[in-house]
Amino acid sequence: MRILRKIALGIDSFIESAALIGLLSMIIIVTAQVMTRKLFNFVFFWSEEVTMLLLVWFSFMGIAIGFREKLHLGIDSFTHKLPASINKVLDKVIEVVILAFGAYLVYFGWDFTVIMNESELPATGLPNSTLYVIMPITGVMTCAYALLQLFGIETKRHHNIKEGGPE
Repeated sequence: MRILRKIALGIDSFIESAALIGLLSMIIIVTAQVMTRKLFNFVFFWSEEVTMLLLVWFSFMGIAIGFREKLHLGIDSFTHKLPASINKVLDKVIEVVILAFGAYLVYFGWDFTVIMNESELPATGLPNSTLYVIMPITGVMTCAYALLQLFGIETKRHHNIKEGGPE
């Protein structure tokens, strides 16, 4: 069990680090693109396409990390008035819906990735599936987090993140 936990934490840390590196790369590329356009009237032919790839990948990884940290949107103006037992049932329903969403991403994301493999991105020449392969990856991550949460295993890694806002 300890080895499995280390492996899962390693994969989790890799995904989170990849998301952060993607965000940093996106910022650097966009900054360089704006500066070269304004100062030298020159744009790297690949910069918009790579930025789009990074944005899509960062966004989808953020979805999975958000589910892991339980940062998904919730409207609790109604549910906080309900008894704790009903809220526990609602939490389980939400976890099942998140699991179904992850399965949807795996199934249809993979199909879409395979379909898009036949074409290529114009600037970089990468297969178009490069843009979409993050969908099934996010689906697997979301399913894993939802299953762990469904069985009562804590998935949060950042405990200092507060819900809501200033009180």
